[in-house]
Amino acid sequence: MESYELNEPGFFPFLIRDGWQVAKLNYIAEQHINNIQKIEVHQQTDEVFVLLKGSAVLIIADLQNEKPLFKIKSMQPLSVYNIPKGTWHNIAMEEGSEVLIVEKSNTHLHDVDYFELAPKDITNLKGEFFKS
Repeated sequence: MESYELNEPGFFPFLIRDGWQVAKLNYIAEQHINNIQKIEVHQQTDEVFVLLKGSAVLIIADLQNEKPLFKIKSMQPLSVYNIPKGTWHNIAMEEGSEVLIVEKSNTHLHDVDYFELAPKDITNLKGEFFKS
């Protein structure tokens, strides 16, 4: 049996097997809604999120002419959320939050593209967040 306890801030893929991996994202300042600067996409894998502790929202974006249109989903503890491959996304977390992530192995190394948000995009994202 293997057992894992990851308490340091940040993203940690800790259980990587043939074809899949489990990771944990512990709150870091870059994931606070006031600090979100980009969204990401995976073309080869869905990504599953489970809020273990704290408060977090999933950010979904539809890119139209290089302009993101945002949707915000508040996460409920221990509920399972799947982001289908090809979907732009990010996660905003409050301090002390912890999220479990399941995806194709080595996604963080080989299957991630980023879209940097312009200042107006960030303003729109925060507007959607505070509206939800």
